[in-house]
Amino acid sequence: MKKFDENYQLLADMYEDEYFPDFMVDKVKELLQNVIIYLETGEQDLGKIQKQFDEMTLAINDLQEEFEENDSELETAARDSIGETVEYILKWFQIDLDVEDAIQQRDW
Repeated sequence: MKKFDENYQLLADMYEDEYFPDFMVDKVKELLQNVIIYLETGEQDLGKIQKQFDEMTLAINDLQEEFEENDSELETAARDSIGETVEYILKWFQIDLDVEDAIQQRDW
């Protein structure tokens, strides 16, 4: 079982951008970390992996209103940061899944 890269900072661009409150980025990060924990088990079934990414993405969708309540939103910079992070996770674990497919449930 492969452990995730401890040197990689999840959502680095969102944390660096003051537009995104850190406590809100933490919520997205936690959802990503849940997927990482799942992948660290060594799961290789693409259907099961996609289900985990779908659940994560739907949970991120549910955060949109809370972002807006905190004078922020999941817009282009957030999409890029989340997408880049998901892409890194997929490559790290050598998952043959396109990043756009992994986050296909997004509405941000």
